[in-house]
Amino acid sequence: MNRFLGPIRQLGYVVDDIEAAMAHWTEVMGVGPFYYNPKVPIRNYRYDGVEYAPHNSVALANSGPMQVELIQIRNDVPSMYRDFMADGRTGLQHVAYWTQTFDDDLARAEAAGLQVKMSGEVGDNGRFVYFGGEGHPGTVIELSEVLGPKGRMFDLIRAASVDWDGRGPVRPFPDLTTL
Repeated sequence: MNRFLGPIRQLGYVVDDIEAAMAHWTEVMGVGPFYYNPKVPIRNYRYDGVEYAPHNSVALANSGPMQVELIQIRNDVPSMYRDFMADGRTGLQHVAYWTQTFDDDLARAEAAGLQVKMSGEVGDNGRFVYFGGEGHPGTVIELSEVLGPKGRMFDLIRAASVDWDGRGPVRPFPDLTTL
């Protein structure tokens, strides 16, 4: 997919206990600080074309240019995360490619045979899709639009990780309406 969508920018882990996962990543792995949102405001969420209202908690941090996403599902809404856990798995669930040309990259991916399984929006300029089919554990592909406030938030998270000294390991998500 590199030839279509560029470098992998994020590793997405589905976890049973996001607080314990953040502690592991900060204390053992030295990755942080994590920006945590106990209920991500997802709009227009669809799974297999049907609209639902998910409640997911998410924490984001960077290790160099790679972003680590921790995801804990909080309700039983159909999702690829729920499917992953129902298969008895936790850990790496997806890799994400970031785009500033979402419509063009989505069209290229679909022309290559990928099919959207899950989609939604987080804030303005924050559309995302997950493509069905996992050829190897943890290789679900996400295409994530990173423009405007969401792009600025990702820049803030990456900048906070540079020379992070371990203080303030968990911080609240910034308000996307002010970025």
